[in-house]
Amino acid sequence: MNPSISAPYPTIVTEAKTLIPGFMLCAVIAVAATFVSEHYGGPQFLYALLIGIAFHYMSETDKCKPGIEIAAKKLVRIGVALLGARIVASDVSSLGLAGVGALIGSVVLTIGFGLLMARLLGLPKILGLLSGGGTGICGISATLAISSTLPNNPENERYTLLTAIGVAVFSTVAMILYPLIVKAGGLSTAEAGLFLGGSIHDVAQVVGAALIISPDVGDAATLAKMFRVAMLMPVVLILAMTFHTERKLQVGAQTKTPILPLFLAAFVILAAINSMGYLPKYVVALSSDVSRWCLVISIAALGVKTSFQKLSELGWRPIALMSSEAIFVAGYMLLVIYLSRVFSA
Repeated sequence: MNPSISAPYPTIVTEAKTLIPGFMLCAVIAVAATFVSEHYGGPQFLYALLIGIAFHYMSETDKCKPGIEIAAKKLVRIGVALLGARIVASDVSSLGLAGVGALIGSVVLTIGFGLLMARLLGLPKILGLLSGGGTGICGISATLAISSTLPNNPENERYTLLTAIGVAVFSTVAMILYPLIVKAGGLSTAEAGLFLGGSIHDVAQVVGAALIISPDVGDAATLAKMFRVAMLMPVVLILAMTFHTERKLQVGAQTKTPILPLFLAAFVILAAINSMGYLPKYVVALSSDVSRWCLVISIAALGVKTSFQKLSELGWRPIALMSSEAIFVAGYMLLVIYLSRVFSA
């Protein structure tokens, strides 16, 4: 056998062995979080985060560190790319022009509000961007996607984890409280779907809150939410172009960094193929499952890398930031619904 051909294989095997301990740690945490969520209720991502933080000491061992790093930085891109298979462009027409405009406004204005509040509270712009994107688009998935476009440094990782925890907590609170708002406000099925789908952070919590009311509200809310998920593509594309130069300087002038990240290109391609009806339902379902597992393992890895001590050093201001963003987007959607009633009367 030609030595030049066989030589790479030992290297690949050696690298794989190096990655396995840390990666398996994160995978086991993800399985544990999923088990607790499915059998006892509660948000899967939040459990993965908290269990991961409990194993923070493992991130300091040389044996686990490489696998943890790969799980935290690479899997998230695969998970976000596969989200594209859930997007169907034809669904946009079901929302109507007013609904589409309202949902676009919720994403853009919430991100802008997050940046403004971060500045007023004396917090880093990056934290306002992450929390505004997570609150305005699709929760932890958006937070991780936005984080992947940012320069890679410990501070950004810490802000990403903090945002993920806050988004998970406030999304769960919204799932419990917002159905009460729907009933108190006497919202119709379409209005309830638009409100819940347009204001609750994560997809799972949107579905959970909507099904508390009725299956019809569940369908309407899911449709609105999936449009917000589709907004992830242009937002991440803009951010990737914005931070392209900074990322290029970080990796070195000799390394080529594409303006459009590969994972985002895959997201667009999958969304386009699914919109044309070429993806079978079982492929869409499989892509959705694989995406969720990638994101859960990734968020578990991010939890392992971060300690409560470092998070506590940030103080009360991030909580004020994320709570104000949650209130803002909910208030915005209620205002839109009220104005639509006024103008249609």
